[in-house]
Amino acid sequence: MSEDELAFYDALETNDCGVKVLGEPTLKTIARELVATVRKNVTIDRTLRQNVRAQLRVLVKRILRKYGYPPDKQEKATQTVLEQAALLSEGWAAA
Repeated sequence: MSEDELAFYDALETNDCGVKVLGEPTLKTIARELVATVRKNVTIDRTLRQNVRAQLRVLVKRILRKYGYPPDKQEKATQTVLEQAALLSEGWAAA
């Protein structure tokens, strides 16, 4: 698991219910897919502009639903993932 994937995994793991319901392998899969999705949508200007952030929010929610992430925890997980994406995107855009 890469450092980027670990950052998203940690964001998802903060919800104990998610770990119990989905299990570690599924959370790892979600983290990998989130990294790939966010990387594809990162802008070169090193920021997550509002329209990109809105698009990412939709994509993150779609991924969480796809894997059965607990619905009542999706909003908090989405927000945490978007915060991680903002931090990581600066490094990705600079690379």
